[in-house]
Amino acid sequence: MMNSIIKGNQKLLGLFFFGMVFISSSCSEDDQVPMESDDKNIVELAQSDNRFSTLVDAGQRAELTDALSADGAITVFAPTDQAFIDAGITDVDGVAVDDLKNVLMYHVVPTEIPSSAVSSGKVTSLEGAPFYISIDPDGKVWINGHAEVTETDLEASNGIIHVINQVIMKPTMSIAEIATGYTQEANPEFTQLVGALTRANLVDAVNGGIADDLTVFAPTDAAFQQLYDDLNVDGFEEIPLETLENVLMYHVVPARAFSQDLRDGAELPTLLSNNTLTVDLGVLNIEEAGLNTDLINIHATNGVIHVIDKVMLP
Repeated sequence: MMNSIIKGNQKLLGLFFFGMVFISSSCSEDDQVPMESDDKNIVELAQSDNRFSTLVDAGQRAELTDALSADGAITVFAPTDQAFIDAGITDVDGVAVDDLKNVLMYHVVPTEIPSSAVSSGKVTSLEGAPFYISIDPDGKVWINGHAEVTETDLEASNGIIHVINQVIMKPTMSIAEIATGYTQEANPEFTQLVGALTRANLVDAVNGGIADDLTVFAPTDAAFQQLYDDLNVDGFEEIPLETLENVLMYHVVPARAFSQDLRDGAELPTLLSNNTLTVDLGVLNIEEAGLNTDLINIHATNGVIHVIDKVMLP
């Protein structure tokens, strides 16, 4: 099962464009009745729901109201007001229009996707960049490993709204760039991992774009120090180069696997030929290394990082 889930570049099953049929009537004003949900377009439906006031304001500022009201069939993964607050966006007027537009378009898919058609994999947004859907062992749906779909299938005349509890942002840095960034913080991390990758000439292997689907299980500096103590060496410079290369490749899975994609007992292929990693969800382990639940699903342009507390040996 795991291999079918984590193979890169999966596409959602059952994505179809639906023609929308509109029927008009010549009722007098006195005869009119309030619109049902599916008589409202996406914008009108959002306006009628007090959970989406920030989303509505953002759409107006980004000049997307007409596009989201037009006839057709689209899907909007709609963050709630609380999701915007959690993202630090309390006043959309303080966000540059172009930035706001790109963020909102990243939440829109130019086709209608009912919940019955959702499956794990990559989905191309209206913004142009893909986001990634995962379905966890309990059947819950997640986007980019962080935003949970909390309500589905709010039907509008021109598409569907699915409610999410976080604003989703497209990644802008590669795995290598993210790890390097951590080394430059006030409390640096991954200094040993980045140094080891550099010595093994493997930085380029974890530096790439959307087409490069990888998962890196990244040991902390403390994990490397424990390895040095176990090997009775002072640092990665004293580890034979071939051994160091093999150890590092053993930490890289050639697929974009968010934590929700992992299945208990699954064996994950690695960049080290004929070597796999075994998942133990019961104790949140990959082999003997524990997952840091505060630092999982760090999304990069070329994949995802999960932080672990031990260097794994093939």
